Amino acid sequence: MIQQQLRQFLTEREVDPSAALVLLCSSAAAVVIWKWLGKRQIQKKMEEARRTRDEGVKKIAKAVQQFREQVPSVQTDSILSLPLLELTRRLQEGSLSPKTVLYTYLEKALEVTQQTNCVRHFIPECEEQLQEIQQQREKGLLYGIPVSIKDHIGHKGHLSTCGLVQCLGTPVQEDSILVKVLKRQGAIPFAMTNVSQSLFNYDCSNPIFGQTLNPFNHQKSPGGSSGGEGALIAGGGSILGIGSDIGGSIRLPSSFCGLCGLKPTAKRLSLSGVSVPVSGILEVPCALGPMARDVDSLALCMKALLCEEMFQLDPTVPPIPFDEEVYSSSAPLRIGYYDTDGYFPLPPCMRRAVQETKEALQAAGHQLVPFSPPRIHYVMTELFLKTFFADGGRAWLDVFTGGIVDPNLKSQVNCCKIPRLGKKLLALILKPLFPRLADYLDALGGMRSVKEMWNHHHQIEAYHTEFIARWRELQLDVVLCPVLGPAFTTGYPGKLLTAISSTMLYNVLNFPAGVVPVSTVTEADEEELKLYRGCCDDPWDQTLKQAVAGAVGLPVAVQCVALPWREELCLRFMKEVETLCSGKRAA
Repeated sequence: MIQQQLRQFLTEREVDPSAALVLLCSSAAAVVIWKWLGKRQIQKKMEEARRTRDEGVKKIAKAVQQFREQVPSVQTDSILSLPLLELTRRLQEGSLSPKTVLYTYLEKALEVTQQTNCVRHFIPECEEQLQEIQQQREKGLLYGIPVSIKDHIGHKGHLSTCGLVQCLGTPVQEDSILVKVLKRQGAIPFAMTNVSQSLFNYDCSNPIFGQTLNPFNHQKSPGGSSGGEGALIAGGGSILGIGSDIGGSIRLPSSFCGLCGLKPTAKRLSLSGVSVPVSGILEVPCALGPMARDVDSLALCMKALLCEEMFQLDPTVPPIPFDEEVYSSSAPLRIGYYDTDGYFPLPPCMRRAVQETKEALQAAGHQLVPFSPPRIHYVMTELFLKTFFADGGRAWLDVFTGGIVDPNLKSQVNCCKIPRLGKKLLALILKPLFPRLADYLDALGGMRSVKEMWNHHHQIEAYHTEFIARWRELQLDVVLCPVLGPAFTTGYPGKLLTAISSTMLYNVLNFPAGVVPVSTVTEADEEELKLYRGCCDDPWDQTLKQAVAGAVGLPVAVQCVALPWREELCLRFMKEVETLCSGKRAA
């Protein structure tokens, strides 16, 4: 039919068929050349970003060398070994200078990023901030403390890339409010750390800056998307970092790297000036929070940030100062606990960690009460996934300029690319054999109407009410539960998005939740892993088993949870766990 119409068109217009053929071939060649030029332009942008990063590394290395030549007697190891509270005390009293501390951490960060590729870009303006704090009339709570920040937290003069080519354009024109408050408190932001592409993966890799590695085992991932922070702090190159969390992105790197990390209630800390690939997702909000080597560091950071400066700069942040009395309390707690959510059973070592921590808390005089979080399968598929893929994943797919997709994201991207009808049909076929996979595909189909979205919002609110009612019924103060771990082998997180059920729950609920390392993987854990069957013995269970194998000696953590706006109570509970389990962790 088309051939006949074309022939008729050519006859009517008296067009020479050979000329038409030349025109068609020329058009096809033009399209190919145009696509090639587009890809070449993308490659140039990526190369320029890497070149800028490498030049920054050289400049910082040169500055560090000059400092070492001027002050050769610096006791680097003794400074790096100081806990944040002790380091702060010495800086405040003047027995250590901010310059010495900054260059000590810069030197260590250079070493750590060379091994793990964790720093996306050093911040050369840290030397200007060093001069600035020395002129301040009052020393802030973080006076002289070098702080690392996640890639997408805005710092004036630097890119917020989210690991995406489309973000390699104009540098940020103004500091984010969080960075402003850090500087006001005397902190010195000195490095921006690497992230997973689009921030929607708990590995840490992107096509621009590459794969970040776990400092304890380079075959393993540091977690994500705040994986650069996790690797840098765990490797000793930063003493305090700021990450973000929308499904576990602070807590998973903390678990994988043996750190303490806190996801506060969203909006407890200002999000102004923080970039995200897909804006407007409000029902499961993003939260900024601190990551460090111990809980006291998290508490100090929160105390410093929850100040009048932040409340003035961002009136949408509730003016709730840090409650030191709650954090310092020693009253016995009534603690709910569970070691599995029934949706994605975790490896034996993670369940062991919860049981051992529970026993230690009981022995210390706290009251432990069994708690079962309701309907996690429903929360993961109907509430969490449908929030992010309400449009079937189209907005997310649009961020991958030129089709440049990190290999670790390809399985997720390919699932999203399946037409809605195809997802529904596949879900129907797979349901009898692999119900979790079927429900995952069905959820990726998204929603079809505004009414359906309104109903979805109502369902999230109803679940909040249901969960809090169960919490109140048991008269709980806090909850102890597992967190995903130990560290996955690189490449595996992208194959197991739904394995984050342990952390995603508290994003949906918007509860403060923190992670504390309590132990390490043993040979016995590794043996027991061989018997792991998960809940369905389906491909996901088998993949999880492969992902965590070979983890002897790596950190094992637990998760601590409190009700919204009770960050101080969450931290107090984390501190209790840290204190009781410190001996086992060291062993």
